[in-house]
Amino acid sequence: MADNQIHLQSVFALLLLASLAVAQQSTAVETSNADLVKRTLAAELVLAQDASHPMRYRLYKATPRLSSVKEICETRDGSVARLIEINGHPLSQSDEQKEEARLEGLLQDPGRQRHRKQSEDQDASRAIDVLRALPKAFLYEYSGTAIESTGRVAKFAFRPNPAFTPPNLETQVLTAMTGEIWIDPSQERITRLEGHLQQDVDFGWGILGRLNKGGWIVIEQADVGNGQWRIVRFQMSMSGRVLFKNRVFDTLEKETQFEPLPVGMGYVEAIRELRSAPAPGGR
Repeated sequence: MADNQIHLQSVFALLLLASLAVAQQSTAVETSNADLVKRTLAAELVLAQDASHPMRYRLYKATPRLSSVKEICETRDGSVARLIEINGHPLSQSDEQKEEARLEGLLQDPGRQRHRKQSEDQDASRAIDVLRALPKAFLYEYSGTAIESTGRVAKFAFRPNPAFTPPNLETQVLTAMTGEIWIDPSQERITRLEGHLQQDVDFGWGILGRLNKGGWIVIEQADVGNGQWRIVRFQMSMSGRVLFKNRVFDTLEKETQFEPLPVGMGYVEAIRELRSAPAPGGR
């Protein structure tokens, strides 16, 4: 994933996982729903900053031109990935050699991993800033229930708050996003979000870029074991212009087969793990 797509995903994922505003309600039922949203929003904000449960997992990513599967290990030094499949096939001998050389390069040059960690931290910081701005950015209303494999969830429609003035470029997109969000009331966690751009969004008076009307995003989140919730599906279809270049962001990502890792594991240990431990089977 290119750096700008990584940034878009991290911002969208965190801002949309909590895209609800807390409003005054007039009836007991509405008050109960508002309280559920409050608690869920607060939980998502806290847990988005919690790095105390590192995981190893399999990441499947598909674009119109390419699909890949990677094994990811989360560490105190940032995430480490090993490519294991391209377009539905295991790596060729040549590609396997290139991947081994890349991992060896990380071991020999710790600065490369430090740079990756710094980039991850910057993306997370921007996304958290957006998350904190959300209470004033959206209005919502209860829209019923739905049945998922884990039980009944509460649905809420959200729309931009016309009184909200975005303080920075990251929050500009909130002024054009509408959609629906589902909450598991027993766990007080968000299970699904679907958002749509209702109008074009300009960044920096249109000089830095634009996202076009009609773009959409879907995020699904689930308990992946031992009460740990993670995004398990991310799909985005957006088009626009970035620094005078037309771009299309058409991506599907699925994260599966989560396994806990020791707290405090470093990236060197993670590389050894990825090289020696058998990758989980299947997708």
